[in-house]
Amino acid sequence: MYASTVRGLLVRGMLAGLIAGLFAFAVAYVVGEPPVRGSIAVEEAAAAQEAAPAPSGHAGHGGDAAPDGAAEEEEELVSRPVQSTVGLATGVLVYGVALGGIASLAFSFALGRVGGFSPRATAALTAAGAFALVYLVPFLKYPATPPAVGNPDTIGQRTTLFFLMILLSVLLGVGAIILGRRLAPRLGNWNATLTAAGGFVVATALAFVVLPDNSDAVQPGFPAALLWEFRVASLAVQLVLWTVFAVVFGVLAQKLLTTRTDSTEATAQQHAPALG
Repeated sequence: MYASTVRGLLVRGMLAGLIAGLFAFAVAYVVGEPPVRGSIAVEEAAAAQEAAPAPSGHAGHGGDAAPDGAAEEEEELVSRPVQSTVGLATGVLVYGVALGGIASLAFSFALGRVGGFSPRATAALTAAGAFALVYLVPFLKYPATPPAVGNPDTIGQRTTLFFLMILLSVLLGVGAIILGRRLAPRLGNWNATLTAAGGFVVATALAFVVLPDNSDAVQPGFPAALLWEFRVASLAVQLVLWTVFAVVFGVLAQKLLTTRTDSTEATAQQHAPALG
């Protein structure tokens, strides 16, 4: 029975992730695409300025170099309109389904172990924790940057640091939950929660200090307003994704678990020995 319940929650989590992905895609397209287009325009303008022919005596050399540079450019495999529509939708939906499945498994583990919360409340807590640990904390250390803005030679290093921050955030979050549960019998639930949360904040601050910064994540001269707009849009996409997931999955999980509980109780009553 437990395995079938987890399987049912997994399916519903992936479905909720798909629905949340649809909402997130809408926000990403409406709010996120304008700063992406703006950053690409900034990059193209900088590239055009660098490729401009040199003045005076070097004009002939510049004129000869331009065709060679154009010939060396690789043909774009996927056009920008396709990237901003089909490509964006595919990426966001797959991301939503994957995270929905993982979050449903975390919900299955947390249900009944983090307090006497209902399935809906547990779903909301799970989604809030996932949003904070998987995205918000790493975002505070390594904020999102538009494509083609940072130094392309360091993209591997920046990606490694970001995923390392995610791993540390999740491990510290799990450690804070374990600490809170162990302190609860002695300190009470409220004081134990505050102590665990304080320990998480301190440990996260230490991680922020120890891990290196992305000093070359944004090239000098990039418009600060455009960068801020992109980061706010990125945060909004994630917030919408996890909020919709919490609402949809909470409803689906509540319905599933209530139905399973009623079915179990009815079966128990049928098999109970008759009195008298």
